[in-house]
Amino acid sequence: MADSIQTVNSIILVRHGRTGFNAQHRLQGQIEQPLDEDGLWQVAQTARALHTLYVEHAQEVPKQLVVSSDLNRALDTAHQFADPLKLEVHTDPAFRERSYGDWEGMSREEIQSKWPEDFTLWQHLEGGELKHHAEPLEDVGQRGAAALQHWATSAGADTNLFIFAHGTLIETLLHTVLDIHSTPPCTSLVGMRNAHWARLVPLHYYNGDDEQLKWRLSEYNRGPAIASTGDWRDVTPLKAAI
Repeated sequence: MADSIQTVNSIILVRHGRTGFNAQHRLQGQIEQPLDEDGLWQVAQTARALHTLYVEHAQEVPKQLVVSSDLNRALDTAHQFADPLKLEVHTDPAFRERSYGDWEGMSREEIQSKWPEDFTLWQHLEGGELKHHAEPLEDVGQRGAAALQHWATSAGADTNLFIFAHGTLIETLLHTVLDIHSTPPCTSLVGMRNAHWARLVPLHYYNGDDEQLKWRLSEYNRGPAIASTGDWRDVTPLKAAI
């Protein structure tokens, strides 16, 4: 029986490269922060790896659809991949990072000093950040999953979909799409590294005569080969090795 639900061949979800706030361990949320020098280098390596793996070595899937969060750090990461291929980068604010409310821009030390009890609750995954207008994790996952479903069904099996986004967004989206129920919520996957990616592939199956679609995780926290040869958080030695 032929599949009747149109969907892309696979989805590659890419986290942006490093920013100054990443290096300083500050909560970015939806604040605009540019890629720093290391981040620009990271995304150049990642763009080449994505091109090799999912364009050059995937000629049976000739098309690429590129979508990005509208925050600049994700957009700049997307353009590193898309521009050499002359691909349009579509933007979708549903792929923005989680909002951390009043805590955005602050370091963990600053938060702990100002709100020690709420900081402890946050670190223990008991929702201390929600008192300061942070977006609930379940809401982040739901908006990301809805946007993913929209874009994934907007093209066919001749297309790979590339989504450039943010760490918490990708993690919570995957918990939602893969129907992973964890307590506390969204704690079954380790954090995504900068300029690394996850890959989803579709599974079509039938419940009686009704076709169903689900997504399976085939790769997680994968990065360019050079990322495994040293400290990806400080790439100066890696640059010198090339």
